[in-house]
Amino acid sequence: MISEQRANVLHGILLIALFSFSAFYIAEFEFVKRLSFSPLIVGIILGMLYANSLRNRLPATWVPGIQFCTKQILRAGIILYGFRLTFQSVVAIGLPALLIDGIIVTATIFLGLLVGRLLKMDRDLSLLTATGSAICGAAAVLGAEPVVKGEPHKTAVAVSTVVIFGTLSMFIYPALYRAGVFDLTAEQMGLYTGATLHEVAHVVGAGNAMGAEIADSAIIVKMIRVMLLAPVLLIMGFALARGVKAKPEAAGVGAAGHAASGATASVVGSPEKPKITIPWFAFGFLVVIGLNSLLPQGVSAIDTIVNGINRLDTFMLTMAMTALGAETSFDKFKKAGFKPFLLAFILYIWLMGGGYLLVKYLL
Repeated sequence: MISEQRANVLHGILLIALFSFSAFYIAEFEFVKRLSFSPLIVGIILGMLYANSLRNRLPATWVPGIQFCTKQILRAGIILYGFRLTFQSVVAIGLPALLIDGIIVTATIFLGLLVGRLLKMDRDLSLLTATGSAICGAAAVLGAEPVVKGEPHKTAVAVSTVVIFGTLSMFIYPALYRAGVFDLTAEQMGLYTGATLHEVAHVVGAGNAMGAEIADSAIIVKMIRVMLLAPVLLIMGFALARGVKAKPEAAGVGAAGHAASGATASVVGSPEKPKITIPWFAFGFLVVIGLNSLLPQGVSAIDTIVNGINRLDTFMLTMAMTALGAETSFDKFKKAGFKPFLLAFILYIWLMGGGYLLVKYLL
């Protein structure tokens, strides 16, 4: 019986792996490269296409394997993401970048929660969207998902919003910079680009379109922003735990009803004991960054190993994104409505306008 269950889980994992290989292949198409769509983004699109076509024709016993990809493989992928970063890069770019990144990340998350509340949106969806806009797009949404513990379709909606506006920025920033609308030096433009664009891929695309000097500083600033993912997840875990409120029991609801709903039996009106979700993978993320910082630079054997780990990590994150897409139907998008995209648009305007003013007048 146990071996049969493992086989079913393996079937689900292999299915997602096949979709992920396809995502890597499609991401190499020239028109996909021009859009700077990484395999992660292609993967979630393939997963959603599967969810809205063949999903009901495959065995339900494969679902645990798909869910394994959205949890265990996701966490492992976030940890290995640390091999892309070093603490030396923080020192190289200096205090101004750290200050701007800190303000952008903090203000964007709080603004997202505030606007989400004003729009009467689901809290989990607001937080996921704000985190993706604030830090590093899809990767940040994926990192926050185990802490927020939102439903898979909410994660997919949040990813979609940051991808849409991040992709727009990748074309708008170079156009406005060349037109002279952004009255910034090359150094300031690099800082502005890295501090406000959503995805690492978007920063790379926009930076290269504006010149090597801008691209180099923009990528470093962006990576510092990515590093902030770990402390943000830790703070988020404690904040969500403290936000647990007392839930009065409805009259006539017995212990059996609580068992069915997964709730813990408690005295009427008494507060639930807050359960703090500590994202241990965030510590792993920091440890890996530290390890990568200690590795000697320019050693071909080490560089080859690290590059191989980064390719494996990209594949694991692609599997996680594909699995999340496979749990998302268009009906769930309709249920989410227009509000998540309105929230993402408001955050986009803040990042573009507020970020510009910060870089222009704070430095």
